[in-house]
Amino acid sequence: MAVPKRRLSRANTRHRRARWKATPPDLVPVVVDGTRHLVPRRLVAAVQRGMVQP
Repeated sequence: MAVPKRRLSRANTRHRRARWKATPPDLVPVVVDGTRHLVPRRLVAAVQRGMVQP
């Protein structure tokens, strides 16, 4: 694991954290029992098998 050689200032830390943005998951249309649902891509197989409720 990478270890910083010296401490970052509080201003630099906060500036870096402020720029980070979470991105919403890509939603994919899936038809289950004749109804269309938007589901995250990684859950498509589980929804089609009935393991997860859409």
